[in-house]
Amino acid sequence: MKSNYYILLLISAIGALGSCSPKGPYALTNKMYKRQTDSVVRIIEQTQPPMLLDSSGSAVPGQWVGTVNFNLRKPNYVIIHFTAQDSVKQTLKTFTLVRPQVSAHYVVAKDGKVFHMLNDYLRAWHAGISKWGSISDMNSCSIGIEIDNNGNEPFNDVQVKSLLALLTQLKKVYNIPTANFIGHQDIAPLRKPDPGPFFPWKLLAQKGFGFWSDDLLELPPDNFDYATALKLIGYDTSNLTAAIVAFKRHFVQTDVSPAMTQLDLNILYNVYRKYAP
Repeated sequence: MKSNYYILLLISAIGALGSCSPKGPYALTNKMYKRQTDSVVRIIEQTQPPMLLDSSGSAVPGQWVGTVNFNLRKPNYVIIHFTAQDSVKQTLKTFTLVRPQVSAHYVVAKDGKVFHMLNDYLRAWHAGISKWGSISDMNSCSIGIEIDNNGNEPFNDVQVKSLLALLTQLKKVYNIPTANFIGHQDIAPLRKPDPGPFFPWKLLAQKGFGFWSDDLLELPPDNFDYATALKLIGYDTSNLTAAIVAFKRHFVQTDVSPAMTQLDLNILYNVYRKYAP
């Protein structure tokens, strides 16, 4: 089928990327990347129906008939992280070792260089145990971006400029909704603090990547339930304290304590109305 042919051609091209640089410090891992994408191609090429047995143990008849209506699954979220490491070189090494079992699609260095480590249509291991709204497998629907930052320093202008260029491209290519640019802290509040209170979420929101509160805030109504508001935005509120801290790291930043002040409630009410109008 013509559609099948083009899908396989695209996957083959993905695998070929790993062989473009036969020499250099990442020659071996690029070779391993190609080997793994080749195995993905082999899985896609399998056209045998599953062997099914009914309740009596009898074989259920089956036949493969290839549909012509399909394509690759596209990412619908972007998750932003900081590396919490000392250098981009250290991060690249971490992501090219099997033992840590972690990866990301992109790494943005302090000098603005963007390292593309995995094709956007493939599933990276960056989100871990996480939840956003009803989604409990964020790795399967998102692109992971790691920013070279140890977590205790501002993100520099060159780095942010490159990040914005990357986000612009991803939003355009995959039609990712504005609300779906979030941080690791948002989807894993019990485990992760990144990208942290130094990250310029306000600037990103001004460029169309995520939301931010308005300058003029109104008081929420007397019956405003902040726990429900956090949940409707997307936060996992099974540990409400962790959800509050994650929200404040993202949207308040000047105070990340677990207490909800009146200002925090005003900001939450404003942001909640953007995510769940």
